[in-house]
Amino acid sequence: MTDVQMADSGGRVWRPAVVIPLGILIAIAAAAMLAPLLTAFDPYETELRQRLRPPGEGNLLGTDSQGRDLLTRLLYGTRTTLMIGFAGTLFGAALGLTIGLCAAFYRRLDMILMRVIDVFLSFPSILFGLSLAAMLGPGLDSLIFAVGLSVMPGIARISRGAALSIMAQDYMAGGKVIGLPDRLLLTRYLLANAYPPILTYTMLAFGDAILLAATLGFLGLGLQPPTAELGSIAAEGRSFLFIAPHVSTAASALIFAIVLSANMLGDALRDAGDRRAT
Repeated sequence: MTDVQMADSGGRVWRPAVVIPLGILIAIAAAAMLAPLLTAFDPYETELRQRLRPPGEGNLLGTDSQGRDLLTRLLYGTRTTLMIGFAGTLFGAALGLTIGLCAAFYRRLDMILMRVIDVFLSFPSILFGLSLAAMLGPGLDSLIFAVGLSVMPGIARISRGAALSIMAQDYMAGGKVIGLPDRLLLTRYLLANAYPPILTYTMLAFGDAILLAATLGFLGLGLQPPTAELGSIAAEGRSFLFIAPHVSTAASALIFAIVLSANMLGDALRDAGDRRAT
């Protein structure tokens, strides 16, 4: 059976491969932002007499090792993890986009910039992020910086490749001949035409950023307790896997859903771009 296609009033075609993961991401983000309205529990108030209660009445997903409502902790932890992933991806995309466009536009800088990017790419992103986080120490700014620099090299590479194909077009050469300023050529012509593959890859990088942020939290290099964060919640529950598996399982499942949805959405956007190109 072929994919069901749904057209909106503007004539654009939406496929389930785009709508489903996008809907999941929006629902998770909305629940995290509306956490104070969705739960009456305090995410930081401990109640040791209620520790490690299983899912059930009163606590929909049970409680953690400090007696805190797990659903509440997950909602607030999702907010923190999404903020780190989004801010880190935004920072990495801005830096990578600038490097990639400048490398394609100013050819004399291409060799230098790309060799620097190759150095970054020689390290696995998770290992690079772990090293940066360990050097910079715990803190929100340090996490965003580490996550951003980890996703930046791939975005820079994609940006350069997309920009090079645009630089080969006649209108770019014509713009230089008639003396259009570099700022105008870079923004109105180069970026405006090269952004589709960059946007697609950035969506994939967002999934990597979320996974890296959760990994840092799991290893104790993220935000310190009692701050709610998905990776640290999963790490907290690993000591009680045999008596209270719901703590780690719920946090891990939420991380999995976010990363999978982001990757599926990125793949769908990439496939749509390939079809338009053909």
